[in-house]
Amino acid sequence: MKDSGVVYTATEATPVSSPEPGMLRQVLAYKPQLMLVRHKFTKGWVGARHRHPHHQMVYIVGGHIRFSAEGKCWDLHTGDSVVVDGNLDHEASALEDSEVLDIFTPYREDYA
Repeated sequence: MKDSGVVYTATEATPVSSPEPGMLRQVLAYKPQLMLVRHKFTKGWVGARHRHPHHQMVYIVGGHIRFSAEGKCWDLHTGDSVVVDGNLDHEASALEDSEVLDIFTPYREDYA
């Protein structure tokens, strides 16, 4: 197997950032086509409504978040998931301490 075909990322070797109060971000494995990111939110965190060109898959590892897009709102709990098309306005907030895995395609240059 070629080394360039597999990207291994050790969790303990990956830095954690705090881009805004109430949020921790850890960029895990990624290649130009795909990126895995862990987010941890404290209860009461409210994310700004935003959009980006990347398609996004969200998986709730633990906790409870509220997710809004296209005039609809969903309460997402442990084990729930959602897929968001690129260039779609969306936002989220944490109703309790939560951990989320986000997968982006293509990768987010602003996170790398």
